Amino acid sequence: MTATPTMTRTQTEDIVQQLIPFYENLTAAQIDRFNDFYAEDAQFRDPFNHVTNLEAIKKIFRHMFVQVNDPAFTVSKSIIGEGDAILFWQFHFRFRGLGNKCPQSLEGVSHLAFAPDGKVTLHRDYWDAAEELYSRLPVVGLLMRGLQRMIRA
Repeated sequence: MTATPTMTRTQTEDIVQQLIPFYENLTAAQIDRFNDFYAEDAQFRDPFNHVTNLEAIKKIFRHMFVQVNDPAFTVSKSIIGEGDAILFWQFHFRFRGLGNKCPQSLEGVSHLAFAPDGKVTLHRDYWDAAEELYSRLPVVGLLMRGLQRMIRA
């Protein structure tokens, strides 16, 4: 038996078209706008975090603005389903205190699931922390590149 979708593809697309500019124009002052888009019991997961409530999600994004300079997301593609979506994105930033003059970027994908009211209930980010982040840190990066050379066929 197949579950009945909670939203049509068109409804999902309408919400995603509102979310993309929110993500792409996000500033520290706009963190409370997550209330407009996310359910109170929404789950967020990425390589470093796994939380289940809106306040914890907002805390993660506030922390992002403290840890890096000039954070910005660019969504390059979306795949829309009935009640869920996949966003392909780049995250642009500068390390705070570690050669912050060099712009950095990493690529990832987010899976979003929506409640019938259109609020995000699941936000799961997929990105390679080893390749996209750790390898760029001065000491850790040197060790990781050495390990990759040893393992590579």
